[in-house]
Amino acid sequence: MSDTFSNNNAAPAGAREYAHDWRKKMSDHVAYALLVYTGLQIFATMGAMKETGMKMMALFALVVLVGAIIPACRKFELRWRNLTDEQASDMAYESAFKRDLIGLWLLAIGLPFVLTMLFKGIAAIM
Repeated sequence: MSDTFSNNNAAPAGAREYAHDWRKKMSDHVAYALLVYTGLQIFATMGAMKETGMKMMALFALVVLVGAIIPACRKFELRWRNLTDEQASDMAYESAFKRDLIGLWLLAIGLPFVLTMLFKGIAAIM
């Protein structure tokens, strides 16, 4: 019996599960990062709407920005999804995985605040 999974990730009879699967871990982090980003963006946008009084522009920006983050997060996930089963459990990928996690979480946590500051700056000019 093979110790690897097939490409459809179904475990053949007798196969063992890997302790580390970088594909699954990245997919999980992307899902959580999208939730965190969306929550922070809503929180920050609502505050900006109250301060600036520009409700329609803020709501439009919220929709656009939530829609724009999905392709960015998808790029992180796609980079890891195409690994083979052996690569997905290879600890040599740990440093690259950590680097991508830092980038993903900086994007998810930092971008809502940067965009809100930009929105407030535009509102102040108008």
